Amino acid sequence: MNCQTVLILDFGGQYKELIARRVRECGVYSIIKPYSISANEIRNLSPIGIIFTGGPNSVYDISSPQCDPEIFSLGIPILGICYGMQLICHMNGGAVAPCEKSEYGAIEVTLEESSPIFKGLEQIQTALMSHTDQISVLPPEFIPLAHTDSCKIAAYSCECRKIYGVQFHPEVEISEHGIDMLHNFLYNVCKADGDYSMEDYLRSQIQAVREKVGNKRVLLGLSGGVDSSVCAALLSEAIGNNLICIYIDHGFMRKDETNEIRSIFSERKLNFSYVDAKDRFLARLSGVTDPEKKRKIIGDEFIKTFEDEAKKHGNPEYFAQGTIYPDVVESGANKSAVIKSHHNVGGLPERINFEGIVEPLSGLFKDEVRRLGMMLGLPRSLVMRQPFPGPGLAVRIIGEITKEKCDILREADAIFRYEMETYEESEVRSDQYFAVLTDTKSVGVMGDFRTYEYTIALRSVCTNDFMTCEFARLPYELLAKVSTRITGEVAHVNRVVYDITSKPPATIEWE
Repeated sequence: MNCQTVLILDFGGQYKELIARRVRECGVYSIIKPYSISANEIRNLSPIGIIFTGGPNSVYDISSPQCDPEIFSLGIPILGICYGMQLICHMNGGAVAPCEKSEYGAIEVTLEESSPIFKGLEQIQTALMSHTDQISVLPPEFIPLAHTDSCKIAAYSCECRKIYGVQFHPEVEISEHGIDMLHNFLYNVCKADGDYSMEDYLRSQIQAVREKVGNKRVLLGLSGGVDSSVCAALLSEAIGNNLICIYIDHGFMRKDETNEIRSIFSERKLNFSYVDAKDRFLARLSGVTDPEKKRKIIGDEFIKTFEDEAKKHGNPEYFAQGTIYPDVVESGANKSAVIKSHHNVGGLPERINFEGIVEPLSGLFKDEVRRLGMMLGLPRSLVMRQPFPGPGLAVRIIGEITKEKCDILREADAIFRYEMETYEESEVRSDQYFAVLTDTKSVGVMGDFRTYEYTIALRSVCTNDFMTCEFARLPYELLAKVSTRITGEVAHVNRVVYDITSKPPATIEWE
């Protein structure tokens, strides 16, 4: 894209992607690169600003990550966050030492001096602190900008070199005016124009796809997930009927999802191929109970089914997938051509002779993909879809997979999701929720009869990054209604339980 760029240097902090997203929310394009990038490579990128992320190391350890020292001579404005702040100090002649008292959580910060990054902000701020080291001596020409009760230098600046540092994390919600600080850095220091928009991204990607593909055909494995669906919608705008979307119904989708996908994409300008492979998948999974074996079998069968269907279309020249920017960053290589190992069709490019790969979403974060999907006219129910594993309900059914079990879980899950989405209490928060069919049967009573039926587990979690989570504190009233409906309306279920385990020690999914 032909727009201004801010470079995020990753020193191992957990918030690198959040920082990049916040910059984009301010209307400035951002990219993440490893801390080892050279000054010459940065010159070629021509960023208007650089942000150093946090990280788990101590800057005075000999093995701690350090950047190319020439970066400080490029004349590009720099903002250091947490470890990034300490590293700038350490590499420019200052000193960092262990804290007498570490700081964690929401801490009151007092701003001491006026600064372009604090313009318009009140003197007392609440911000997230998370550090066991702190700056003890500032480099020459650096001045302190803020302090806390136990941290004498909670922020600093070197105005003549346009270098700034904050010990706290402005990118997180806990830091009440952190986004304002980032905005001030971008616009007051880096002189950003705010020229990044999803409209420009869409136009540039459509043009890029047309230039790369020409009149050749593109094959896309359409899973029905957010990423592949938005990818399909974008490619249909770019190349129309030269896009071939293969949707494989493995029998493990949620209630009505397959019908929704067929309805949405059969009306778009593309070649939509529906493959009913339910019996094929169930046959291969017969008698299998191990979760990892299930995943491998489903992945292998998906590839075989996909290959069979691709041959019917003469093996198109290009292969498309819905890789998004976090996939690229987490690959460790920062190369968009790296195929997602967790993707349903991972391995296909090696087994089908494609000329190239098309990944039009590889520069976007998930929230941006959703916005793009709305712009492309996809229904909200699809764009805001709950996260769903590639193997689908097969890894939400404990034990052997059968058609009966899939039907049971489909109905129970639909009831839970409906009640969650229609519950009127606005204070109920959950970022992901679903039902699990356990392999446990228990005694129950229905009418005058004894029953021995399945137990459904409900899972609902709150999370910002899906790397950790807390179980959602759902009201008893809501849980009671869900339980009553499931046991009353779904055959072969006589008990409902609620999972109150966080991650760690549990994972979000059960398998």
